[in-house]
Amino acid sequence: MEDLHSATQQHVQLAVLDGTDALVVERISATRAVPLVAGVGGRLPLHASAVGQVLLAHAGEELFTVVVRDGLAGFTPRTITDPAALRVALAECRRTGAAIVREEMSPDAYSVAAPVTDSKGRVVAALSVVGADARTHLLLPAVLLAGRGISRGMRSGAER
Repeated sequence: MEDLHSATQQHVQLAVLDGTDALVVERISATRAVPLVAGVGGRLPLHASAVGQVLLAHAGEELFTVVVRDGLAGFTPRTITDPAALRVALAECRRTGAAIVREEMSPDAYSVAAPVTDSKGRVVAALSVVGADARTHLLLPAVLLAGRGISRGMRSGAER
């Protein structure tokens, strides 16, 4: 995470699935970056955050049904609030291995996220970069690489 933060000079955060939310468990903040909605220990909606979409994409149909059952809250005009559109975004996340969110949680906040997997290949966390630049999606290769690095580190730690 520190390498990703150093390279991007943006917020970097790690989140895990906690019920129907993404729980931010670690964050390295950038001093001149966009204000964030949640700090460490804070919760993000699965449908409107990049880390949430990564976690939801790999969580299964049962959780998807629970998340969409009471409707999807709209935080900005760009928030996905239609279950069918969310299903498409999650399929794209599974296909590409990443989620890209553009101003869905707050105006001028762009995020890209990648999965972190355990030794069995299960998605156990999501890593993201959040910035104020519409070109934040260009940081996706770095986020994917960092996610893979954290995943490898977890696997080698489990082997000890």
